[in-house]
Amino acid sequence: AALQKRVPVPGRIRGNMWAVAQYIESRRHRRTLKKLMAEVFAGEPRPSAFHRFLAQLPLSLIVDSWYDGTLAAAMVEVGRGDVIDVQGMSRSALGEDRWYNAFDLTGNVTEPSATGTLLYRPHGGILPVGDVLVSDSDYVEALTEIDIQTPIPEAVRERRATRGFIFLGCRFHDQMLRTYARQIIKRSAGPH
Repeated sequence: AALQKRVPVPGRIRGNMWAVAQYIESRRHRRTLKKLMAEVFAGEPRPSAFHRFLAQLPLSLIVDSWYDGTLAAAMVEVGRGDVIDVQGMSRSALGEDRWYNAFDLTGNVTEPSATGTLLYRPHGGILPVGDVLVSDSDYVEALTEIDIQTPIPEAVRERRATRGFIFLGCRFHDQMLRTYARQIIKRSAGPH
């Protein structure tokens, strides 16, 4: 809805975030889409008590399925220095044959480590660089390879092998979100 307010779109795609993003990207360019997404998410929500509670837990992997940086902000608030923020990105944005970038909580590029917590945001994040998977073309590119797990970072694949997943606040009201979640938990130990 926030994107639709900024760019008029045909009625048949209203309410479909992926299609609206694709319309903007194809008609106005990827830079415009990134700028609009940054505007939409500029007002970072304050971490709630629940975000801070999660941030304090010594979890090895947290999957955050939204674009804002609320959970990362909560981890900074509680003084976590052992967190690596792994964000899904468009391969074309990286210019490499990988699907993610990793940052420490100050926004510096790093590599996922074997210790500490991985905050995995498969759809990307607005902060620190603002590259996100949001348009249909982003997902077509990712979904063509997600079955063989290439878009999922190796560090995430390793950690999930001995763990189960609990989903909190995920509506899964869209096939894209269900497919991504299914692929992320693929080959994990369970339970889910």
